[in-house]
Amino acid sequence: MNGPHDLGGQHGFGQVAPEMDEPLFHAAWERRAFALTLAMGCTGAWNIDVSRHARERIPPAEYLAASYYEIWLNGVERLLVERGLVSVAELAGGREMEAPKALPRRPTAAMVPASLAKGTPCDRAPQTPARFAVGDQVRAKVMHPTGHTRLPRYVRGRAGRIESIHGVHVYPDSSAAGGGEDPRWLYSVSFYAAELWGAEGHRGDAVLLDLWEPYLEPA
Repeated sequence: MNGPHDLGGQHGFGQVAPEMDEPLFHAAWERRAFALTLAMGCTGAWNIDVSRHARERIPPAEYLAASYYEIWLNGVERLLVERGLVSVAELAGGREMEAPKALPRRPTAAMVPASLAKGTPCDRAPQTPARFAVGDQVRAKVMHPTGHTRLPRYVRGRAGRIESIHGVHVYPDSSAAGGGEDPRWLYSVSFYAAELWGAEGHRGDAVLLDLWEPYLEPA
């Protein structure tokens, strides 16, 4: 979707100022917010694409004023309420007020190391041949979906080149909307900086993006 999270190519936010030797977490609550988000993903109540889209749906003024883990916490709270697992009153009061709802899975502490090490593979067996081959000239489609998408605004309508093929993977646009995995071919596509940024783009520099087949058309 077009939202405040899609900042590529946007002006007015100042320079990126990386923090030297930045710690993984700046406060204990950030560690807990991160753990809670991962734990809820392991329950099967929703998938990673639904989780991402929940964060994207935060109102722009609220999103841009929040820190990284405030956004994560807002997203998981939003999903807990929407799925009826926690009420607004329970969130505000900080305590349980209703009988807990059943979850598809209940991960335990003993399951965490193996679960994190294994991850959740998103590649799938091909069912159709790939539409594009390495070296093909393609163009990212101009599209403005209201749901989740992994196609950033700054590349829409721009021409690029297929650099490699990653196989078939879960299609996030469908997965986030409850439409199932709908696996699609995934490509690494290069876009010259001058194509993206015009005269300000350094000649010869390129940006590589991993893009699903429905995002692309022949150039």
